[in-house]
Amino acid sequence: MRWNELPRGRLAELLPEAIVVVPTGATEQHGPQLPTGTDALLATTVVERAVADYEFPRPVIIAPTVSVGSSDHHFPFGGTLSLSPETFVSVLLDIARSVSIGGGQRLFFVNGHGGNQGPCASAAAAASNRYGISVAYADYWSLLPESVRSLDIVPGHAGEFETSLMLAVRPDLVVDSGPRVPATALDNPAGVQIYSAEYWAVINGHSDDATAASAEKGAGWLDSIVDALRDRLTELAEKL
Repeated sequence: MRWNELPRGRLAELLPEAIVVVPTGATEQHGPQLPTGTDALLATTVVERAVADYEFPRPVIIAPTVSVGSSDHHFPFGGTLSLSPETFVSVLLDIARSVSIGGGQRLFFVNGHGGNQGPCASAAAAASNRYGISVAYADYWSLLPESVRSLDIVPGHAGEFETSLMLAVRPDLVVDSGPRVPATALDNPAGVQIYSAEYWAVINGHSDDATAASAEKGAGWLDSIVDALRDRLTELAEKL
């Protein structure tokens, strides 16, 4: 069920027992070969496929995707729409407030953009405290099973992982940009995350080489993620 396809009366009936799932993404540069809406499209696809044709212990309502995220670090490459981290948190909090006012008690942010990680976690915690609702949050790529992660798959930005997923989902939107030089990443101290404009300049806006991407790889990874999200939703429906 999609929130924006339901009348107000039906939503009023469903919300007290439902889980509302909000996909979050971004509209930003994704190298020369991928569309700017990659993150939002993939987050939405994962959620819709996980929910389709499956009966959960309680109703699951898919809210409209938040398609513009926190992407200021991509401005130097062009093609980017962005909300400041503070504004993005406020948007998510207002969505949570709206769900609460409408009678909802359970919210799940499923994120598709690395720049949204901190804001999503902050908004989830704050929404729970402010509105007395249960809020869950996950990045869709984090749901890849360990058996797949052990194959050294890197869920990076505009590299093999995302390009493979897009080739599986919307190959018509992937541009053949020819051979690409692998990105040169900065060496971070173990266990430390560095935020730096220099990082994105050095890797030229993409985290790894996409030339090995394929629709076959993408379909397999996507199926694994969708299955995992369906399992998590079932678990949340039973526990929240």
